[in-house]
Amino acid sequence: MQTQILIQSFVNGLLLGGLYAIIGLGMSLIFGIMGMTNIAHGDFMILGTFFCMILARQFTGSILLALLITLAIMAAIGFLIQNFVVNRVIDKGAEPTILVAFGLSVLIQNVLFWFFGANAQTLPTPDLARSIDTLVSTPWFNFTLSGNFVINFVVAVVVVVAVNFIIRKTSFGRAMRATADNVAAAELMGVSTKRIYTYAMCLTLVISCIAGVLIGQTYAFYTFSGTEYLIIAFGVVVIGGMGSIIGTLIGGLVLGLAMLMGSAVFGTAYQVLSGYAVMLIILTVRPRGLLGNMTRK
Repeated sequence: MQTQILIQSFVNGLLLGGLYAIIGLGMSLIFGIMGMTNIAHGDFMILGTFFCMILARQFTGSILLALLITLAIMAAIGFLIQNFVVNRVIDKGAEPTILVAFGLSVLIQNVLFWFFGANAQTLPTPDLARSIDTLVSTPWFNFTLSGNFVINFVVAVVVVVAVNFIIRKTSFGRAMRATADNVAAAELMGVSTKRIYTYAMCLTLVISCIAGVLIGQTYAFYTFSGTEYLIIAFGVVVIGGMGSIIGTLIGGLVLGLAMLMGSAVFGTAYQVLSGYAVMLIILTVRPRGLLGNMTRK
């Protein structure tokens, strides 16, 4: 019985790690390119979730169509915020950008609370997820496979691979990497770094929106849920290495495994403690994270 519980926890931990990876991906991307610690990251995810919920319930009747519209809305919000707010203070050091992000976090939370109150909200479970839900049986053990967890994992891997391809193989990605490495040198080579920052923020909010919809289909969410997922994002990117795309995927898997395996061994009360204890151990051995760079220029 104990073996069955451990195997169930291992499988679910891996699948949950996929969700954690996409939760942390946007934060890792924006830090890697701009050096900005976006403490409004979780609130942007929840904002996208609420947009998708309203569009699906009131207008489209389809989560997929609502998601596509929401992606465009979030990209536009990212363009406006970066172009008219963050770009004006990003050259003045880390503190002004953190204050801007903090202000955006407070603003988003309170606007959402004003419109939706403190009630729990959910997004409908996709039909595909319900068809995947199954009991996997073998001669030695049985375990339940969650359709939502499987979809979250697959989507997370696809998004991480797509973002890594963009960063590594496209001219836009090369411009982003040049900007991340050395802003002055990139500008001398004709790269408009402020424009790159703006496009990076648009991409980040698109990723955050996808993560938010996956969260809404898996768990109940509230207007102030952003803080909870911000903490998870911090854990993921710190384990994987700030600014590393593949490291974010690995960090999500490690955190998901640590939490659910810790829950199976020590009890559910120690789930979160187990995850962040592993994070502290990794930081003790590798302070920059598993795949992080030692310093940023």
